[in-house]
Amino acid sequence: MPPLLHVSRLAKSFGAVRAVDGVGFAIEPGEIYGLLGPNGAGKTTTISMICGLLRPDAGEVLVEGTNFWEDPARAKRVLGVAPQELALYEELSGRENLEFWGRLGGLTRPQARERAGEILSALSLLERAKDPVGRYSGGMKRRVNLGAALMHRPRLLLLDEPTVGIDPQARANILDFIRALGRDGTAILYTTHYLEEAEGLCRRIGIIDHGRLLAEGTLAELQQRLGGDRLFVVEGALEGSQPDQWPGFTDKFRILQRTDRQMVAAAIGDRDPARCLQELLALPVRVENVTLKRPSLSDVFLQLTGRDLRE
Repeated sequence: MPPLLHVSRLAKSFGAVRAVDGVGFAIEPGEIYGLLGPNGAGKTTTISMICGLLRPDAGEVLVEGTNFWEDPARAKRVLGVAPQELALYEELSGRENLEFWGRLGGLTRPQARERAGEILSALSLLERAKDPVGRYSGGMKRRVNLGAALMHRPRLLLLDEPTVGIDPQARANILDFIRALGRDGTAILYTTHYLEEAEGLCRRIGIIDHGRLLAEGTLAELQQRLGGDRLFVVEGALEGSQPDQWPGFTDKFRILQRTDRQMVAAAIGDRDPARCLQELLALPVRVENVTLKRPSLSDVFLQLTGRDLRE
């Protein structure tokens, strides 16, 4: 059985700018796949090609084993898209918005009415269903936006920053709902600027920058890129120091992040952590503390891209 989504060698240029350059990944039924990258990395262009807003210059998008552009109407019946920008009419009620998008998705009027009721109930919005969306909180609008993408019961869902700009309680509610969709077999492509969301939600994660997929795997597989458990936080007087001039340092460690007071370094090779601690305590600067920690997704991201996720 083919993956619900298989992206292969996808490429897109805008003039001299290569926005996406050979991106490829696959998503199985019931899998939540996180696509992470800094601003301008190529995420939105990739999603736009997957859902048919842009036609790729090269490569292909297979939806249930069929090239998207061989039968776009069929692919769109499988796809649901919740964009980062709210696709809602604020003067209409929550129910009216859902029924509108359901009709556009091919549902009859009675089907759209019934399905809207199901989604409003699942998203805990029934009590406000008749109120104009313009009176909703940010979290409620995000829930309606997600619900609109689900009206035609898509088997593949593209979620572009579905929790941006909302409070922690609303975020938790949406994440629980997304997990339930995955358990029910929906394949989900998920982008976010919140790394902790991807850590707790996604089965596999792809990190993209400058239009290329730099790494892909489970959180454990990505952590292993940084030497498993051999990641060290050095605290001390680091202002003005030059680690590349410390004897043998660059042969043994790779710096991931550094400030005047703290440095995060990964050990190179399979070396004893106790030995690494001794070497770091003996650095030619005043070291106040060295701790060993398990790499986070943020550490992996910084190592691959060299910049913060929001840059």
